[in-house]
Amino acid sequence: MKKIDFHIHTVKSISDRPFEFSLESLKEYVEKLSLDCIAITNHNLFDREQFEEINRELEIKVFPGIEIDLEGGHILLISENENLRDFEDKCNRVKGLIPSKDDSIDYDQLIEIFPALNNYLLIPHYDKKPNIKPLTLDKLGENIFSGEVTSLRKFKTCIKEEDKLTPVIFSDCRMVEGIENFPTRQTYLDVEESSLNAIKGCLYDKTKVFLSENDGNDFFQATDDGIMLSTALNVIIGGRSSGKTYTLDKICENFENVKYIRQFSLLQNDKENFKKLVTTRHSLITENYLKDFKDVVMEVNEIDLKSNEIELEKYLKTLKKFALENDNLDTFSKCSLYNETQFETDNLENIKKLISSTKTLLENTEYKSIIDKHVTEDGLKNLIVELIIKHNELYTNNLKKSWVNGVIDQIKDGLRFRSTTTAIEPVDFQKIQREKLKVRKFETLVDNLKIEKIIDSKDIRGFKVLAKTKKYTGASQLKAKSRRQLAFSEAYNNYDKPYKYLISLQNVGIEETEFYKYFVDIDYRTLNKHGFEVSGGERSEFNLLHEINDAIKHDLLLIDEPESSFDNIFLKGEVNELIKEISKEIPVIVVTHSSTIGGSINPNHIVYTQKLVDSGKVEYQVFFGHPTSKVLKSVDGVEIKNFDILLNCLEAGEEAYIQRKTRSYDILKD
Repeated sequence: MKKIDFHIHTVKSISDRPFEFSLESLKEYVEKLSLDCIAITNHNLFDREQFEEINRELEIKVFPGIEIDLEGGHILLISENENLRDFEDKCNRVKGLIPSKDDSIDYDQLIEIFPALNNYLLIPHYDKKPNIKPLTLDKLGENIFSGEVTSLRKFKTCIKEEDKLTPVIFSDCRMVEGIENFPTRQTYLDVEESSLNAIKGCLYDKTKVFLSENDGNDFFQATDDGIMLSTALNVIIGGRSSGKTYTLDKICENFENVKYIRQFSLLQNDKENFKKLVTTRHSLITENYLKDFKDVVMEVNEIDLKSNEIELEKYLKTLKKFALENDNLDTFSKCSLYNETQFETDNLENIKKLISSTKTLLENTEYKSIIDKHVTEDGLKNLIVELIIKHNELYTNNLKKSWVNGVIDQIKDGLRFRSTTTAIEPVDFQKIQREKLKVRKFETLVDNLKIEKIIDSKDIRGFKVLAKTKKYTGASQLKAKSRRQLAFSEAYNNYDKPYKYLISLQNVGIEETEFYKYFVDIDYRTLNKHGFEVSGGERSEFNLLHEINDAIKHDLLLIDEPESSFDNIFLKGEVNELIKEISKEIPVIVVTHSSTIGGSINPNHIVYTQKLVDSGKVEYQVFFGHPTSKVLKSVDGVEIKNFDILLNCLEAGEEAYIQRKTRSYDILKD
């Protein structure tokens, strides 16, 4: 079995943050993590002299490599440790083609530089950003059989699913001076030789790729000092100040996308703060519900009914005056163009959207097979051509109309300048009527929106969260909504007249894009299983369940002593059940003193910590093993009795356990 890390950076590039390479740190990393092979893979470059120095100093196999920006994604290209000058020349060509962090090479350029791709090991960013696009993977064809992932969860998913590449997990670290905790993201391969061909052969077969040396993919190394954990449910126990939280913090530092529920962090005694928290968590419901209304508000906000009325009055006034002067028209006012109206141009937005949508259908590769079932490619091409022709026709007509309108305006201005007759002010009747109807519909819409109704309901393990619409009942609520020191009193006086209220909001000082939030309030209520508003203790329980439930979006869940804030019945019932469910998806590590959790949850792995003080120096010892094992073992092979540990940590010792059982509980039985 070989332990490998084929993604290590030693040179700062244009794609990196500044760092200074430390060979001593690399040597310490290789030794501490017991690595068998590594690859040096800097961004778009290969430093041969530095590589040769690393190769001389390390006693393990070191492969030369490069991490290439390829068509928007990243790919590791690793060579056998030979012909380094040729590899250096090829990498220098890559470097020359990627002058900035926003550049990348395409597939054809890659093939031109590395014509025999099968001589190398290619590992793309697979379930890792920036990932190589599926189209690029298709071009690379059989040269790709393994892909890099970022988490244990993604690794196990790829191993299980036949159509996925063989997953590998690497550190992707920068070796700098003073690293306190070395990464534990490496991959084990069931291979004897440390040659590139042997490793490539191994990566073709998923059954030869593992997260751990002896326990397959059910365990992983959690810290650089050798603590092994299950990829399912782990419980950490130990006395007070024995290093449990210290161990949890160390595990947290080694992984990304971790959900860490710290001790006492979920207590929630303040009702208003809890309400704000629930409202924030469910803000997406509010956004989705008011999404279309937001567009309506933005459109109506552009309508100025008062200005429209003034235009109409001006038109009627000048029309009457022109009629009275009709018997005395002069030469200029008798001309047809004296009161001519302008041509109306066509709105091209809809046809532009149609062209864009058709183009999307034509260029889409992800769902091409579905699209082809219903619409032929030739049909789409004919459609887009016809739409473009129509667009150009309308666009040309608009240009002509605009030109003619300019000529009309110029002639009208000249005639009116010379005439003493009143000119009729122009007015757009269609626009005025259209906007009037829009405002009328807007007011009906807002009135309906204000009617109280439940818009969303979610059940979360005995709790129910209801989202309900309701009217604002005062200016203070609007001010609280804005979270700013703004005066809403004048605007609120018009709250029951939606259009007038909208105009009033323009003077409050809030962004126009936020107006839609001030017409209807979305109220969130959290109810217990009896249908009543939750109490202080229930609010904390709800928070814990929500946070554990939310962990499914993460790659690791850490919980520090949940029993500090919750009672045993709640922990044994809802919490234990939920933790077990989550641990089927991601590794879960729970620190506890409670027998309700530690004894009843049936973990897959137990970790015991203890503190030793020698000559004023503190040292934490860690033992681990299966819950049913007689002994737990430390990394260096020291054993400790599991039975004693469980009784001492979870039951305050065997004597106390027997006393409780015989003197407190047994005598109370019927």
